[in-house]
Amino acid sequence: MRAARVSALDGPAAVTVDEVDEPTPQPGDVLIDVHEAGVSFPDVLLTRGLYQMKPDLPFVLGAECAGVVREAPEGSRFEPGDRVAAFPILGAFAETVAVPEAMVFPLPDSVSFTTGAALLMNYLTVHFALVRRARLERGETVLVHGAAGGIGTAAVQLARGMGAQVIAVVSSEEKRAVAERAGAHHVVLTEGFLAAAKDLTGGRGADVVVDPVGGDRFTDSLRSLAPEGRLLVIGFTAGAIPEVKVNRLLLNNISVVGVAWGAMWLGEPGYLRAQWDAITPLLENGAIDPPIGGTHPLAEAAVALAEIDERRAVGKLTLRVR
Repeated sequence: MRAARVSALDGPAAVTVDEVDEPTPQPGDVLIDVHEAGVSFPDVLLTRGLYQMKPDLPFVLGAECAGVVREAPEGSRFEPGDRVAAFPILGAFAETVAVPEAMVFPLPDSVSFTTGAALLMNYLTVHFALVRRARLERGETVLVHGAAGGIGTAAVQLARGMGAQVIAVVSSEEKRAVAERAGAHHVVLTEGFLAAAKDLTGGRGADVVVDPVGGDRFTDSLRSLAPEGRLLVIGFTAGAIPEVKVNRLLLNNISVVGVAWGAMWLGEPGYLRAQWDAITPLLENGAIDPPIGGTHPLAEAAVALAEIDERRAVGKLTLRVR
């Protein structure tokens, strides 16, 4: 089968599409013929050996995909021919992947493979962030950084679907349009976002800030919080990891909250299926619909990864496998 592999930790340009052996399912695995795979920032980190998981070389990239079940273990809830989304962690950038059943999810007939491949990494991360870590309540205000990216658009849609008011922060007018289509109530530019957030909330500030960016905007993000506000640390796409002066937390009763979704489901395997079941109604009623920024053929995996690496991606990127 064809698969996009990392053979050297030299970044996206070193990713190659090669002929490799099909995977052999282990007990409890579901064998899936992949139609579409999602591309995410951790994939980029993996190409340089900068992610917390460091697989032996060579390895097949790809954490998330959607396709059709070819084989299922005895007693499985899945059957050959079922449409599914899956979270293999590695191996999705390939024509076929073997995935433990706990990480395979039924894909409604109304949902395309492209949408299915765009959901898992971003939407389940954000669901964990908003529900479990932020304890978001209906009517609160959520400010979302990087609101035109994959995590950002997921945060906009899930927060709105949960009854929050959403302020999206973007870096350009092109990205403004993406955040608006994702459903943000208000969209502001990065420069001046603090003043805009205060103005839009009558001086109170946001109850929750979703930050997958980090970098030099972190201090103003803290300043943009309302009393008892929560800043969710999801990632550092800007590259720099900011530091917190904890007196800021004390003065306004605010919190900086880490979001390590992977650490959560690794210790609680059934949590992934519970999350999927929680977001499925929002998926079926259209409240969540990942904006697709581009779809590349599998042969262009390196191109898609470079778009994310260079922060040119708008919306979610996917790879068309079949």
